Amino acid sequence: MQKRKILITSALPYANGPIHFGHIAGAYLPADVYARFERLKEKDVLYICGSDEYGVAITLSAEIANREPKEHVDIYHEMIKDFFEKLNFSFDHYSRTTSEIHKKLSQEFFLDLYKNGYIEEKTEKHLFSEKENKFLADRYVIGTCPKCEYEKARGDECPKCSRAFDAKDLKNPRSKLTNSKLILKPSKHWYMRFDKFKEKLSTWIKDKDWKDSVLNFAKEYIKELRERSITRDSTWGIPVPLDEAKGKVLYVWFDAPIGYISATMEWAEKIGEKEKYKDYWCDEKTKLVNFIGKDNIPFHAVFFPAMIMGQNEPYKIVDDLPANEFLMLEKRQFSKSENWYIDLKSFFEKFTTDQIRFYLASIAPETHDSDFLWKDFQMHCNSELVGKFGNFIHRTLSFIQRFADQKTPKRSTFDEIDQKFLDDIEKNITDIDIAYSNYKLRKATQIIMELSQIANVYFDHKKPWVLAKDKSKQDELFTCLHLCLKCIKALALMANPIIPESSQKIWKMLGHDTNLSQGKWDSVKKLSLEEGKKLPSPEVIFQKIEDEKVIEEMDKLKEKSDDQNMPKKQKTIQDLKNEITFKDFDKIDMRVGKIIEAEKVEKSEKLLKLIVDLGFEKRQIISGIAKSISPEDLLNKNVIVVANIKKAKLMGLESDGMILAAGEDDDNLEIPFIQNMEIGSSVC
Repeated sequence: MQKRKILITSALPYANGPIHFGHIAGAYLPADVYARFERLKEKDVLYICGSDEYGVAITLSAEIANREPKEHVDIYHEMIKDFFEKLNFSFDHYSRTTSEIHKKLSQEFFLDLYKNGYIEEKTEKHLFSEKENKFLADRYVIGTCPKCEYEKARGDECPKCSRAFDAKDLKNPRSKLTNSKLILKPSKHWYMRFDKFKEKLSTWIKDKDWKDSVLNFAKEYIKELRERSITRDSTWGIPVPLDEAKGKVLYVWFDAPIGYISATMEWAEKIGEKEKYKDYWCDEKTKLVNFIGKDNIPFHAVFFPAMIMGQNEPYKIVDDLPANEFLMLEKRQFSKSENWYIDLKSFFEKFTTDQIRFYLASIAPETHDSDFLWKDFQMHCNSELVGKFGNFIHRTLSFIQRFADQKTPKRSTFDEIDQKFLDDIEKNITDIDIAYSNYKLRKATQIIMELSQIANVYFDHKKPWVLAKDKSKQDELFTCLHLCLKCIKALALMANPIIPESSQKIWKMLGHDTNLSQGKWDSVKKLSLEEGKKLPSPEVIFQKIEDEKVIEEMDKLKEKSDDQNMPKKQKTIQDLKNEITFKDFDKIDMRVGKIIEAEKVEKSEKLLKLIVDLGFEKRQIISGIAKSISPEDLLNKNVIVVANIKKAKLMGLESDGMILAAGEDDDNLEIPFIQNMEIGSSVC
């Protein structure tokens, strides 16, 4: 049977500066995890990426750095490639858009669209700087967004609302370099008639099973489609392939997505099968998944599909578009210019690749913006990777070294607890299969930790240290350790797409000399063990992160920010409400409740539907906290509930209680979790 072909792309990183963990969490780690998983499932996977190296932003940065554009992109292309290698990304090919293959293909794309009547030449007024005596391309222009009124919108899109537009649409347009006002002067350019694709795009997209945020944004965008200029006045870019277009180059957003195809062509040439790219790009049965950040939705959900629809070659159009939200750093956007970033050289000297891969997966901004927090990073590494995952593996393997002659012990008859443990292992393998298949990295890390916790509870319940003292209990001891080895094998398999180096170490400690990443999911998940097999001495997989390291990084971040003399945002403190008496307060009945179910309320951005166990009864509570925390982050957490508040209806759903939260708006709420009190306990 022919393997299912899966073509995976990550948004081409712009070779105009270093990338950071915010980029990684959005478009790169999710793609790499998915590619690794599907390879384990024995699919025919091709994972493609490359540097995006044209555009006015590069000429602008190169000018500032006193470099030629080519020299500029060469530096950052190598820097980005090196970063990806440090993070163990498994690209089948990493290309760049300055290649000759890309130039040729982009010009062919243009000519097909031109000859098929989708590109028209027009002379229109464009933004001109009298002070600089030249037309300014969009990246040299700033102004007020015509949609959301953000005052520092770029000439091609607004970083705040993600709307793409023409620079002429900006209110109060001015030069980015001199801040001088701009005027409109006539200039000739070539425009793509995206408006001609409205019907085709609407039909194609209507049945897509994408995230609501992605699908709704794209559908609304299609409704407003109009012609857009696809050329610019520049010497840095792919020349427009028309005699009458001298001095004009293709706009970077037009040529960049074509880079997915040209990179695949380059890969095919590299392996000596020049036409092999067609097996993926020209086969309708191929599954094409574009991993991007939310700021790239218009280009991948609207513009590039239209460009493909206008081609003579039957290129594949995207099947799935798991666009992620943004990752922040300590509640603020990553920003090199504002000194708000993580020094990667220092990071990799102190922490491991798998630590950051696991942490970024656990906080993946899948449904809302999320935050890299240094203390949270430490907690995830110490409590979960060391305390649960690593602890179970090390204690089991160490015990086998001491009490099972360093060999895989033979199992005997199961009791009910043994069978329940085995059932839990198999269920978690099934659950994580579903999570990976649906690009749910957060869920995958939760399942890994849930199984680690179940395994530790099983180990503690069986008390192998007690069984080892009684010769008559040897069969029971060996059965316990045998099942624990099965669980370790399951954990190695389940964790491999996220933490490949560490899972390979575990695999070797189970006595295997093969590469787990090249294994077969369905074969490994049978969890078969060779009884009597000699096992090597175990090694510690993860080291605890000490407070000093984290404090040092936090201090470094603060110092860099202070050195920049950044204006501090003034915090406004709300006025106290009217004074109440103790009798008034005593009327409030607050209890500790455990959240056992959580899901978003359909058609609402801020409401979650929660089922909360108060010990004496379970209640449904509708809470307006969805913008600040995701449902999966609330499961099995103990919270404070106002239990005697009058029932209310929100969006037609009954709410019987209120969850306490701190914050001044829906976007920045913090939920106080209770660690040690029993559910149902009074809060006073």
